[in-house]
Amino acid sequence: MEILLAKEMGFCFGVRRAVDMMEEATEETSHMVSLGSVVHNPQVVAQLKERGLDVIASLEDVSSQPVAITAHGVSQAVVQELEDKGVSVLDTTCPIVTRSQQWAKRLTEEGFAVIVFGDPDHKETRGVLGWADGNAYAIPSIDDIPSLPSDMPTRIGVLSQTTETESHFADFVRALLEQRMDVISELRVINTLCNATTSQQAAARELAHQVDMMIVIGGRESANTHHLAEVTREEGTIAHQVESADDIQAAWLEGHERIGVTAGASTPDSAIDAVVARLRELSDNGAS
Repeated sequence: MEILLAKEMGFCFGVRRAVDMMEEATEETSHMVSLGSVVHNPQVVAQLKERGLDVIASLEDVSSQPVAITAHGVSQAVVQELEDKGVSVLDTTCPIVTRSQQWAKRLTEEGFAVIVFGDPDHKETRGVLGWADGNAYAIPSIDDIPSLPSDMPTRIGVLSQTTETESHFADFVRALLEQRMDVISELRVINTLCNATTSQQAAARELAHQVDMMIVIGGRESANTHHLAEVTREEGTIAHQVESADDIQAAWLEGHERIGVTAGASTPDSAIDAVVARLRELSDNGAS
């Protein structure tokens, strides 16, 4: 069995920057907390916990310890409340997410209603919405466009969750214009997609055409990992998403001679190496 790796995969700039900042901070303070998981990857969270970084669920759990804002970012209100509490804050928000937040704020100030194409329950999306002063809507799919209020402003600004795919975002904007043409007087579309995520998706699509099956590595809560598996399946290739090497089932490999491997932007090299080693072990044991 041959194992092929995607040309681009694993830790992106924003995640690596956040992890590096938190590692450096824990060396100086010995103990701090992060407001939610640093990234959607349990291995990375566990490694940082060993260094002294605990995860808290809400602002109610903030005491006197330094608080880290994660790579996904938070709303303007959360930033203000942390300042009011007087605690030391380490902001590791990905610069690309910060750009989305600032666009949401700017569009709102200029009189636009903001639509974010993305998962309403995702931490990044909730944070971006929080910079739009309540005049924003998260729409996860084309099917949800009719749920937009009929009395919303006619000037519309559209952003995307940074980990969405180019094709899905383009389809969404097209459908929004088609369905709301009669009430939209002005439409501004800001490309807030992450270049690193887009490149990883392109590499996954390319690899999907060269293999019989894909293994996509990443946290179960990782949006960009889900989208990697999604774009692979769109190319007609079987894809299995795993969080670790232990998730791989030998039965998956039966009848497959070329296996492709890719990984989400919050997946460390150690997790990728472990998956490749497991695939080789199963191959040597005759799984295929």
